[in-house]
Amino acid sequence: MSDLQQQLSALLRSADIRLTDQQKQQLTGYVEMLHKWNKAYNLTSVRQPEQMLVRHIMDSIVVEPHLTGRRFIDVGTGPGLPGVPLAIVRPDSHFVLLDSLGKRVRFLKQVQHELGLSNIEPVQSRVEEYQGEPFDGVISRAFASLDDMLSWCHHLPVPETGRFFALKGSVPEEELTRLPEGISLVSVEKLVVPQLDEQRHLVILKAN
Repeated sequence: MSDLQQQLSALLRSADIRLTDQQKQQLTGYVEMLHKWNKAYNLTSVRQPEQMLVRHIMDSIVVEPHLTGRRFIDVGTGPGLPGVPLAIVRPDSHFVLLDSLGKRVRFLKQVQHELGLSNIEPVQSRVEEYQGEPFDGVISRAFASLDDMLSWCHHLPVPETGRFFALKGSVPEEELTRLPEGISLVSVEKLVVPQLDEQRHLVILKAN
């Protein structure tokens, strides 16, 4: 077992997350690809694979227990965060990974090919222009504000049952006081990421 896999196993144990050996290999394989491509493509400001395990892998997969449904879209996915780690730990769900930058989508297609991930679908598009079947969950880690996420992604969830999942640092109290008409708060979940001494929360919203 590689050092990276041992570190990942220790992080998973401390978060009480159980994965198969194949899933662990896919997660560390993804980190290795991210590290390799980062040199030329500048995909993430996190440079060290050990830090990627905490800041990218664990930071993404702690969200998984809160997801509901089978079809998700990760908007502004960048190099595939949180969509790729979530797709690995949730193999029965389908994830569209949406980004407007071609180099990121090329990287994601390579990830799909090398790791054998049949449940991800990298798509190059601006989110407000994307048209497709509606989703059970619209996931965002990169949007500056809930306002922006909701105005650009309002057409994406399944009516009534669909959810918006916004990954945040601290609780965006002010943003939550000015949710647009027709949007209500389902819950704010506190997330604990092993070895990360920063606040993490998941804001879950729905369209009424």
